[in-house]
Amino acid sequence: MRIYAASLALALSYACSTSAFTPSKHPSVTRSTHRPAAAAAIAIASRSPTTTSLSSSISEDPAIQELYRRRPRPEYIPGKISDPDYVRIFDTTLRDGEQSPGATLTSSEKLEIARNLAKLGVDIIEAGFPIASPDDFNGVKQIADVVGNEVFEDGYVPVIAGLSRANEKDIARAWDAVKGAMRPRIHTFIATSEIHMKSKLNKTPDEVVEIAVNAVTFAKGLGCDDIEFSPEDAGRSDPEFLYRILGRVIEAGATTLNIPDTTGWNMPWEFGELIKKLRENVPGAENVVFSTHCQNDLGLATANSLSGALNGARQLECTINGIGERAGNASLEEVVMSLALKGDEQFKGGPGTGKLYTAINPVYITPTSKMVSEYTGMKCQPHKAIVGANAFQHESGIHQDGMIKDKSTYEIMTPESIGLMRGESQSGAGIVLGKHSGRNAVGTRLREMGYDLDMDKLNAVFARFKEVAEKKKGGLDDDDLESLVMDQSQSTNELWKVTGLQTTTGISGIPTSTVKMMGPDGVERFVSATGTGPVDAVYKAIDQIMGVSVELESYSMNSVNEGIEALASTRVVIVPNANGPNDSVVMDAQTSQLRERKFSGSGSDTDIITSSARAYVSALNKLLTWQMRRVANGASDANDSGIGDAVAVEGHGPVVVAN
Repeated sequence: MRIYAASLALALSYACSTSAFTPSKHPSVTRSTHRPAAAAAIAIASRSPTTTSLSSSISEDPAIQELYRRRPRPEYIPGKISDPDYVRIFDTTLRDGEQSPGATLTSSEKLEIARNLAKLGVDIIEAGFPIASPDDFNGVKQIADVVGNEVFEDGYVPVIAGLSRANEKDIARAWDAVKGAMRPRIHTFIATSEIHMKSKLNKTPDEVVEIAVNAVTFAKGLGCDDIEFSPEDAGRSDPEFLYRILGRVIEAGATTLNIPDTTGWNMPWEFGELIKKLRENVPGAENVVFSTHCQNDLGLATANSLSGALNGARQLECTINGIGERAGNASLEEVVMSLALKGDEQFKGGPGTGKLYTAINPVYITPTSKMVSEYTGMKCQPHKAIVGANAFQHESGIHQDGMIKDKSTYEIMTPESIGLMRGESQSGAGIVLGKHSGRNAVGTRLREMGYDLDMDKLNAVFARFKEVAEKKKGGLDDDDLESLVMDQSQSTNELWKVTGLQTTTGISGIPTSTVKMMGPDGVERFVSATGTGPVDAVYKAIDQIMGVSVELESYSMNSVNEGIEALASTRVVIVPNANGPNDSVVMDAQTSQLRERKFSGSGSDTDIITSSARAYVSALNKLLTWQMRRVANGASDANDSGIGDAVAVEGHGPVVVAN
């Protein structure tokens, strides 16, 4: 099998690659685009496109350099694909994926993920829902202005899309956010199922058609020539009504028709038949690209997406790790690797030769998966296909015997092919990482695990590694290292940090904690507080120091491994109290309802109280950083300095504020 045969060379090439988190920069180049000349000139004048290399910066071996040249893709033209076998990959991790409860991302985290998606080679990046908040608008605009102008050596630059409801205010806001990209797209939607039109929209079918047509017409009038339209809940909509509304939006200027199975209701054969009927019965269907967007409520999102491809869909919408609303979306890594392994065998019957392919470079799947997991705080279940911790692990004696004799007996792809370096340690020859280990040893093992960190991130993780290794006998294993990477990724915007912590508790005593923290002004503050337990006491003290008012929505702790010295990993999700000083109301992209934004945080330590404190402060730092950006954008006049009523420490004598 071609993916398996290339594994050794692919592993070597990845080990020699540039950082998966930070793309290389090269002199700017000029690209022709299918955009109005005036809009393209404005974009180029405001930001000159740059060239990004996919080749190894370390090895000059031609064979290795060749592996970094992605499979050629057809020239990008809105609404057309010159090769009917080519499947565009539309990634919505930064929009639908971020709608997962607790998966809030900062602007800098979104930018890093977008850059990794570009290295992965996705055709379209849906960067967000610009109308939701000033912060969302700025995040989308930053990605459009930066990632949307970074041209790779093979001429690839991703399309940057912004989501909007079918009204002029939303569409204009989305266009303002994405128009700085070389290839901008507006994605607008309105519900078409009977239950949605009656219960949610309170509109007649005729009114819905008129709204959809007006929305597409308005988007085209702004100068956008790449317009995607989605009939929300198409999987439960009347096909005859879909023929009508889709035909009308094609006339108005839509170039991509996205067919969402919004509730994950359809069976694969049912959804595939819907795509086939739409291609056969929608007037003007030959002038657009059909797309799928499948939710995973019944665990069929990937199967439904592939069924759509079998029946002629040539754009598949998905997310990294399958994150998203409710049970999530179709998983990008599952869709991509299914096409990589079976695309030339099992998709005959639709348009083209039936040998489907993408231009995704799978060696970047693992780094991107891990980045999304770290930044959202949402770990993959161990048995998750392709990227789960157990996906390439073998415990059964029979399986182990087969793997020793021939790895293809139980693996249909190699971990190296998706960027996961198994390394010699998995065969019992790995180094033991303890307090005497150096930075190079830690960095090497992290790269084998799929983490290609830049020097600043590696230094931060190494510092935490040294702190934990001093306390933990027997060294740190892979799970410990992964927890430390996740812990450190949560401190990207570290306004506050815990510098001292002491708790007392017992059967007859009142749980009490004394917390010392360093604030954004560089001053340390002490507070003492009591609570129902030691963690509650710590959290109350932190609230007083930072001056916040939040509800702890969820708290979970896991032992990373076994034993009395095991590392504890804590994850929390907080929600600001409504009408409080940290109010964070945003608009939900799907329901259009206002809701309090949620913030997650993770922390790890050998001490469970310290681990809990680090996780809580991580979530609060995200909240305060988000509010500071909102204030800077003029969305709030509140004082969100993040400094509470605690007394500053002066001199060397501790000053404690009693609760």
